[in-house]
Amino acid sequence: MAHARAMLDTYPGTFDFDSGELAEAIEALIGCATTCTQCADACLAEPSVADMTGCIRLDLDCADICGAMARVVSRQTDYDADVTRAMLLACIAVCSACAAECGQHGPHMEHCRICAEQCRRCEQACRTLLQAASS
Repeated sequence: MAHARAMLDTYPGTFDFDSGELAEAIEALIGCATTCTQCADACLAEPSVADMTGCIRLDLDCADICGAMARVVSRQTDYDADVTRAMLLACIAVCSACAAECGQHGPHMEHCRICAEQCRRCEQACRTLLQAASS
């Protein structure tokens, strides 16, 4: 994932974010999208899969939103702060909800514990970017 920082370092223009914070957020977003996809898949393999539908749904929503957010913040040309702020708010909300849901299952499902941790990391990285976008 060090490629996010390497690519930002090659950008010929300027950004509205600290490049270190932006690289960290991109890495957290991509990591969260992947982890949530894997968690949903693991939930589907659980013996009590019918009890996991809410978790699976949140995992997949979080994966999709984080993936889209990673792509949006990776594009800095003609940056639109309003779009970025709206998407960051959505990303923070879904990461928080997914972390809470997976956190409930974490004590007895390791994949949910790991997912909840990654969602909290991503939520914090998005909050950091939101503060910069609001300044």
